[in-house]
Amino acid sequence: MMSTPPRDRRPIVISGPSGVGKGTLVQKLFDKHPNTFAFTVSHTTRKPRVGEVEGRNYFFVTPSTFDDLVSQGAFVEHATFGGNQYGTSKKTIEDQRAKGLVVVLDIEMNGVKQMKANSSIDARYVFIKPPSFEALERRLRGRGTEKDEDVQKRLEQAKAEIEYADIEGVHDKIIVNDDLDRAFKELEEFVYE
Repeated sequence: MMSTPPRDRRPIVISGPSGVGKGTLVQKLFDKHPNTFAFTVSHTTRKPRVGEVEGRNYFFVTPSTFDDLVSQGAFVEHATFGGNQYGTSKKTIEDQRAKGLVVVLDIEMNGVKQMKANSSIDARYVFIKPPSFEALERRLRGRGTEKDEDVQKRLEQAKAEIEYADIEGVHDKIIVNDDLDRAFKELEEFVYE
């Protein structure tokens, strides 16, 4: 079944702190509107994990290849996490758009800053905000997947991201994810306005 694409076909950049539910909201959008949206495939210098496929999960490259791509201006945004580099290439966005799909990028604050600083990129920016800082902390701790120090790091990062999102005009839409169905309805209305 084909879903109607949104009138505004610019890439949609979704950001927000870890644990806020970005992935769940984006998955609902993809599920409800099949063959309409596409993720970009990022480049990374990290080694593939079991089950990851080159070109589907990531483009796995050497650090020197990654540095070459950075110096050629091939990325719309790039960052280093846990000693590995990650980047979204302009080509992967164009490839998806050429297929008639609306590109969705799930990136963090520094990526948003890089994209906004690049005048050649016209995108729509959505920030997913937790209902409260306490709720976010409960969610992160409730996962039970990380050590306390890692949760603390994520919370510090979340503070910075929320402060950045509160700057007037940075995002086109801020959605508070206190109720998944309501938050999804807001996201969908924004995408299809």
